[in-house]
Amino acid sequence: MPQSHFRKLEAMYHAAPINQWFLPRLHIPEAGSAELSLAVRPDFFHAAGALHGSVYFKALDDATFFAVQSLITETFALTVSFNLYFLRPVQDGTLTARGRVVSRSKRLFIAEGTLFDARGKEAARGSGTFMPSATPLGENIGYR
Repeated sequence: MPQSHFRKLEAMYHAAPINQWFLPRLHIPEAGSAELSLAVRPDFFHAAGALHGSVYFKALDDATFFAVQSLITETFALTVSFNLYFLRPVQDGTLTARGRVVSRSKRLFIAEGTLFDARGKEAARGSGTFMPSATPLGENIGYR
């Protein structure tokens, strides 16, 4: 896989409107893997003062999705399903999510992800299934 594909995917990710609010950082080091970092903010908390589960999901879905997308060069991928296991509450620091593809066929990819807190402790784990869509990768969706 060419590095240019990875850099275009990173640019597409960072330009997405939702990421203007969450402010995550994505890096794709090699085909089939991705790493995301995200600073924990109080406006991500639920009523009991810890990170809301939707942020865990976003970090893990994004890391696993882009691990898969790094292997697909023609079209945008889609998340088909995702399972998430919450292991510990997070209240501060920076999250790190690492995703990697563990299985693939012609139309279906399986990726696993692990979410770490600022102390390097596992905070969540997840796995998802993904598939290519009919939407081409192009400048109109930020792939440039």
